[in-house]
Amino acid sequence: MAACMVKEPGLTGDVRRVQAMVGVQGTAHPRLVTPGEVISQDTSFMRGHGTYMEKGVQVASVAGYVTRVNRLITVTPLRQMYQGAVGDTVVGRITKVQTNRWKVDVNSRLDAELRLSNIQLPGGEQRRSNVEDERDMRALLTEGDLVCVEVQKICDDGLLRLAARNIKFGKLSQGTLLAVSPSLIVQDKQRMHDLPCGARVVFGANGYVYITPTVPQEQASTYIVNFEEVPVEVRKTIGRLKNCIKLLAHHSIMISPTSVMTAFDTSIEQEFEIKDLLKPDVMQDVALATVQSMNE
Repeated sequence: MAACMVKEPGLTGDVRRVQAMVGVQGTAHPRLVTPGEVISQDTSFMRGHGTYMEKGVQVASVAGYVTRVNRLITVTPLRQMYQGAVGDTVVGRITKVQTNRWKVDVNSRLDAELRLSNIQLPGGEQRRSNVEDERDMRALLTEGDLVCVEVQKICDDGLLRLAARNIKFGKLSQGTLLAVSPSLIVQDKQRMHDLPCGARVVFGANGYVYITPTVPQEQASTYIVNFEEVPVEVRKTIGRLKNCIKLLAHHSIMISPTSVMTAFDTSIEQEFEIKDLLKPDVMQDVALATVQSMNE
């Protein structure tokens, strides 16, 4: 099953009814603001990203949801490019192979950089890369390959430097890739989840979500892709998960293992076909039912 990517369009349709039930980071009682809207008149709060001070009150500079951490208030945009943070697990696609490095599309302003010295070489050897390793770079990763990597450093110009130094990172096997807004991905240290429905999902902090069949750890390989035929039932599961994530993103519902599995189970309980999950009325019904279940 070849990897494919579907990018979510901007918000369309009547999603306000669903948004009214979804809060900051997926909780109840949301605070969605628009540019110029007053957030707080309490001068003791610190001004964070997405806000500015005007006549002694804190005002939103972007459209998004309000997040408060202690005395710091920020506004996270509903749609944004990925900025990057050290330690983030991201999913990317190789765009170029250069001397000692690969260029990687990570849904950011600039293509990120993955250096040969920052990957774990085949066999798990902890050694310096040599001329032969440089010559065989395309045998490891080539244009179009998908990788799961970690943000190691953010340069002054915004360039992200990546690393894949252990067995959980590396080349991704068969599956499907879709892109959502990074602001909709719930912040979590654990980004790779084996869901009970029989699929593994990588929730990249950059908004790229990769769904693949569950592979036993002992069969995992950093750079070898298994091209054995994926059973039909597993492909159906992956297709249903993909459409569930798309409908959650369409209605600006925070995306996490919990919300995805809730939408997945709801779509089965209501006996919706996989293809029907992309119909506007079905998307709204499943989104509403998902939010209701999560708020109970």
